Amino acid sequence: MSETPVDIAIIGGGLVGASLAVALAPLIERHRLRVAVIEASELGATGAQPSFDERSSAIAYGSRAHFEALGIWSELATRAAPIHDIEVSQRGAMGRTHLSSRDVGTPSLGYVLPNAFLGQVLHERLSHMSIDWHCPARVETIAPAVGGHRLTLDNGCELHAGLTVLADGGRSGLKASLGIDTDRHDYEQHALIANVETTHEHQGRAFERFTQEGAMALLPLMQRRMALIWTRPPEKIDATLALSDDAFLQALQSHMGARLGRFQRVGTRHVYPLSMSRAREQSRPHLAVLGNAAHAIHPVAGQGFNLALRGVMDLSAAIEAALEAGRTPGEAPTMADFEQRRQSDRDLIMQASDTLVRLFGLELPGIGGARGAALGLFNLATPLKRALIRRAMGLARH
Repeated sequence: MSETPVDIAIIGGGLVGASLAVALAPLIERHRLRVAVIEASELGATGAQPSFDERSSAIAYGSRAHFEALGIWSELATRAAPIHDIEVSQRGAMGRTHLSSRDVGTPSLGYVLPNAFLGQVLHERLSHMSIDWHCPARVETIAPAVGGHRLTLDNGCELHAGLTVLADGGRSGLKASLGIDTDRHDYEQHALIANVETTHEHQGRAFERFTQEGAMALLPLMQRRMALIWTRPPEKIDATLALSDDAFLQALQSHMGARLGRFQRVGTRHVYPLSMSRAREQSRPHLAVLGNAAHAIHPVAGQGFNLALRGVMDLSAAIEAALEAGRTPGEAPTMADFEQRRQSDRDLIMQASDTLVRLFGLELPGIGGARGAALGLFNLATPLKRALIRRAMGLARH
């Protein structure tokens, strides 16, 4: 069978791969690019696409600007719950910090969106674009070829891609088949994810609470619902998952207190192991690695998807610059430009996330009081707090 030439092949049609395809829409029209998206899960199959499950994503205010540029924010806004304030505290010790959109003069710090809805909006936009869909289909082999890579799909198709983008998540073996190793650090924690309902209105408040066993986060959803992320050690996660709804809500109440009244309902609970991972190569000529395939971080600060989305936009910008200069998307200078755009932002966010997890995971004599004092002092350091908020919002990247 003869190969089909494409300018760009995106392996993975989840949130990251779909976002990239939508970001490329103007370039597809202007430069007549041929773009293929290969997605293993059948579209419309409930729960099939892993990134479209019941989880929600924290969308930083800066990421809103990216979605506005893609022309989909007005639709996303119908289900986007704004985060106006964040309270950071630790259980069993004094000291807390409040982060507010008022500190930086924006309508919100960010938003919370259900992954399934975000995926639906992205795929609806893709359905009106001129792209080559291979779905459901898997890449069986990927091999370097002159001017790109040769992809063999399980549906019998063969593609020659000038630029191949791996956006197929952290479990794919395609990186390894290309000789790209991944560094991993196991946090020896699991995240329990569920949606909960409270008796009091959250009023756009989010909560980050550190306990001896891990961090807890509550993110506002529509009405009185909130997205819960509860990190637990492996030896306790099964028992927590097995609790009845009433017992689970009581345990949650004991950790979070009465800030939101009573927790009165909990949805389906899911559990995910937590680790930090990083591909040792995230770009090379004719290849880019995005999303969880490139890096995964602890959910403690809600930066994972925002970091991935900035990678999407940086790759799109590097491709556009290359095309305007008469180069092809996968050439070495294009990929070097992409790496230069990504490096400082990626390194800083990954280091900051890991440091935060380790700092609040320490259990030494007096450490709780020291952390509490630091939280209290940080709350008073307005310029420093404003700078941190802007960084977390994606408004200050360099």
